[in-house]
Amino acid sequence: MSVDAPADCVFPWLAQMGPDPRGGAYTYDWIENLLGLHMHSADHVLEEFQHPRLGESIEFGGNRLILQHVDPPHALAWRSADGNWLWSFTIRDDGPGRTRLISRNRYRLPRTIDRIGMAPMEPASLVMEQKMLRQIAVRAEQLAARRSATDGSPGDGTSA
Repeated sequence: MSVDAPADCVFPWLAQMGPDPRGGAYTYDWIENLLGLHMHSADHVLEEFQHPRLGESIEFGGNRLILQHVDPPHALAWRSADGNWLWSFTIRDDGPGRTRLISRNRYRLPRTIDRIGMAPMEPASLVMEQKMLRQIAVRAEQLAARRSATDGSPGDGTSA
């Protein structure tokens, strides 16, 4: 996903992802909450979650995700406690004031029942992830615009 904002305006939204009291998943909250995930997508930066540390964990449905890699403002990766799911985010520079946000999921499904259950979930997950990336981009672009208006900079992480 291309984002018209620098990495330091994208990363805060990733850093605070997760169920209440965190910042949500920026998808269709009503769907997430039908599944009992307690997601409420924040529209502002939650300062208390802006310094993620290795080993932190969040509950994501039946999965506990543990923070495995943090490289602010360029990367963040979570691994499920059972080791079967890795969810990573990379933010790459894509020109002045622009970035590319990449989300990758890798999972292994050791049981047949899990593989069968994933068949209908995979397309739905793709729709949810696309919404998440679009909403992170919108929030990052708004944050960059607010910072630019406040400090007079062009919003690309450099000074005017």
